Amino acid sequence: MKKVRRQDSVQEKVFANLDIRANDVEKTVNRGDVLVVIDVLRCGSTIVTALENGAKEVIPTKTIREAHMLHKKNSEFLLAGERKGLKPKGFDLGNSPLEFSFKTVKEKHVILTTTSGTKAICLSKNARWVLIGAFVNAEAVAKTAFEIAEKEKIGISFVLSGTRGRFSLEDFMCAGAIVKNLPADKIECSDAVLAASLTFQQSCRRLTEIIQLGSHGRYLEAIGHEEDVKFCCKLNAYSAVPVFKAESIVLLALGEERTFS
Repeated sequence: MKKVRRQDSVQEKVFANLDIRANDVEKTVNRGDVLVVIDVLRCGSTIVTALENGAKEVIPTKTIREAHMLHKKNSEFLLAGERKGLKPKGFDLGNSPLEFSFKTVKEKHVILTTTSGTKAICLSKNARWVLIGAFVNAEAVAKTAFEIAEKEKIGISFVLSGTRGRFSLEDFMCAGAIVKNLPADKIECSDAVLAASLTFQQSCRRLTEIIQLGSHGRYLEAIGHEEDVKFCCKLNAYSAVPVFKAESIVLLALGEERTFS
C-alpha cells in the first residue's frame, strides 16, 4: 500500500514544520518548503533592522575570512558581525541591531558574519524561498510565508539557528510567535511547531523577562548587550520581510511574493 505523507492528509492546508537545529537545514531544504530562518539574538533582528532602515542589501558569510575577502574586493561596503558576541577587530559594526540606524546604513551594502545566524542562512541557499524571521517582524513574515506557501502549494519550515549548534529558547519561541500570525484554519502543524506555538502563547506577556533567562540572553547581558536583548524582544516593530536570493539578503518588495521566480 502506498504511504500517504502527513502533509497530504489534510487537503488544502499548509503544513508547518520546524527543525530544532540549524545543522538539519539540508534535509529542510530538500522538502521544498518556504524556509523561515530565525536567529533572534541577534542576527535576524539586525538584518531586519538594517533593511528597514534603508540598507541596499546584507551579504551573509559563514566565516570572518570570507567576510574580509569580500570586503577587500568591495572596500566601500560596511563590514559587520560578531564572534562570541563581540565585534571582530577591524570591523565597522558589530551585530547589535541598535548600531544599524538609518544614518549609518541608508543606501549601504552590508557584509555580515555571525557565529550562528549567517551560517544557517548560507546553508539554506539552495532553497527557492528563504525568509528571515524575528520577533520584530513576526506578523509580516508570517503573512508573506503563508501567501507564498498557499500559492505554490508547499509547506513552511522554520530553521532555528540556535547558539553554536545548540537549542535556543528565543528562536523556538519566535517560531511560535510567527505561527500565531498564521491562519489557524489553514495550517497543519507538526508537533514541534505546536510546541513552539503553545510555549509562546503561555509566555508572551513576559517575553523579555523569559528571553533574559535563556543562556544566550544571560550571556549577552553579561557582556554589556542588555539593550540589544530588550530590543530583539519587540513584537512586530517592523514590516520588513528580508529574502535571501543570489547570495544576498534584500527587502522583499510589496507584491514580489506573487512574481518572484
